[in-house]
Amino acid sequence: MARIRPPIFRPALLVIDMQNGYCTPGGSYEKYGGNIGADLDAYRQIISNVSRLIMTSRELEVPIFYTQQVREESGIDLFTRLHRIVPERRAEFLRIPACVRGTWDAGIIDEIKPTNNDHIVIKRRDSAFQDTELDLWLRSIYVDTIICTGVDTAICVENTLTDAFNIGYDVILVEDATASSWQKIGQATLRKVAGSYGWVLKTDQLIQLLRSCQHRAGAFRFPVD
Repeated sequence: MARIRPPIFRPALLVIDMQNGYCTPGGSYEKYGGNIGADLDAYRQIISNVSRLIMTSRELEVPIFYTQQVREESGIDLFTRLHRIVPERRAEFLRIPACVRGTWDAGIIDEIKPTNNDHIVIKRRDSAFQDTELDLWLRSIYVDTIICTGVDTAICVENTLTDAFNIGYDVILVEDATASSWQKIGQATLRKVAGSYGWVLKTDQLIQLLRSCQHRAGAFRFPVD
């Protein structure tokens, strides 16, 4: 764990791409992801921990941002439209669009449905910061620390987290509230984040940390050692 700690910090919880298409039986990932070795079970195993973090965040007035990765039905925004070199795993389930905008597939899973007080960030690429309003929204409420959860650890979570770090946010990756269908690569992300970007904590550790801090209106103060 990094040794430097800000005395006061303002966190936001980021729930990345926990959508029916990726995390629910009958979604695109289950239907077409077998061609790329998709593992729906790995994604579903984190739902309970993500839910616990959402409930804790609401209780402690930590703002919550959900991301939705969407595609157009026409396929105009697929990677295969722009790149000549696309790894098979990134070829949109072999050129079948997943999470088409406005469909059930693109919706947030029922187990962690957002409320009217939460925020939805629509994205079309891996990072939640690329061509979205996320940075503007975070800065408008003085957030300085990003808590990352969701899928996939090695792709959208990692890209979002590194972008956040590089534009000035402190970052926390919740190890057992993120999941990857590429286990070795996901583990590499955890090591990379812990060594180069921020903290890697488990759900219980993070909840204990937040509860141990003095907090008011979204601002948290670390306890004195």
